[in-house]
Amino acid sequence: MDRRRFVILVADSAGCGALPDARAYGDEGSDTIGNTSRAVGGLALPTLGRMGLGHVTAIQGVPPDPRPAAFHGRMAERSQGKDTITGHWEMMGIVLQEGLATFPRGFPPEIVEPFVRETGVPGVLGNVAASGTEIIQRLGEEHQRTGKPIVYTSADSVFQIAAHEETVPLETLYAWCHTARRLLDRFRVARVIARPFVGAPGKYVRTYHRKDFSIATPGRTVLEKLVDARVPVIGVGKIPDIFDRKGITEEIHTEGNADGLAKTEALLERVDHGLVFVNLVDFDMLYGHRNDPVGYARALEELDRALPRLVGKLRPGELLALTADHGCDPTTPSTDHSREYVPLVVHAADGGGGSLGTRGSFADLGATVADYFGVPVEVGTSFLPELRR
Repeated sequence: MDRRRFVILVADSAGCGALPDARAYGDEGSDTIGNTSRAVGGLALPTLGRMGLGHVTAIQGVPPDPRPAAFHGRMAERSQGKDTITGHWEMMGIVLQEGLATFPRGFPPEIVEPFVRETGVPGVLGNVAASGTEIIQRLGEEHQRTGKPIVYTSADSVFQIAAHEETVPLETLYAWCHTARRLLDRFRVARVIARPFVGAPGKYVRTYHRKDFSIATPGRTVLEKLVDARVPVIGVGKIPDIFDRKGITEEIHTEGNADGLAKTEALLERVDHGLVFVNLVDFDMLYGHRNDPVGYARALEELDRALPRLVGKLRPGELLALTADHGCDPTTPSTDHSREYVPLVVHAADGGGGSLGTRGSFADLGATVADYFGVPVEVGTSFLPELRR
């Protein structure tokens, strides 16, 4: 087997325009990248511009390049939902016909009471849908005084547990999450998320010790099929958490986008074969959910500056794809994810560029990865032949 690499960079939440069914999700008019560009008076993305990102949506400061140096398009989500799990799973061949469970009014007693009983916590605080940064400021002091964890959710299928690192040791917080994960499987909750924070009242900040505990996929992913075929799969950032560590041969923890990009660059120095699958979480966690278009713009420009170093490490025949898992438009009143198309920008080390059009499913990316490594899949349509024309 040829030794070669395929790199996927997921700019978490960097959507590129509302899907046709966005109204049903309350997301009509969302366009994370495009609206961010207009909110800040234009983006400076020379590398992504040359690669063709300006063809994907209208981006102030990034006009469509008439002769793009890479392949460009956008992908529509077939699954029901707009969260991290749904988007990443679909990329790797799992299309959900029924969305995972959400609890916009908080969790019912049949969830909370067993959690309290089995963990031994003295009760919970919150139990509402809330912004994570807001709820720790509001309830953090009471949490530290009582030892009760802060439990909250969002528009997504998540059970989040926030605790101060000096009040609750990380391993205890993770143990609570393991218990919650087991209890919540039958309720079809996508993720249990540990949300540790530090600081003092009024100045609490979340840390990168976050950990996700995901429900098992209802079928086998492209990642598992790659591993079966002895193709290494390196998960960078929260990728291993999203797939419950199935189909992952090496895990790389990151602390933000800059760290994730640096570790990806270092990986390309030592890894000579396999899929390098990277999630860049700051777009979503720090800027989308906090309605911060200025920060979002800076993060996009940081990614743009890093790309030449990454593509410069690719060998002939290798590929790098940039995409997203959903939107999180920082210019709308909502702080939740948005139902959007996601960009698809593919750099081929052999050169070439052109349109990949609008793909009918995120699964087309996983099908292309499988095609590239010679692994059969049943879901999605590979665009590898279009890269080789």
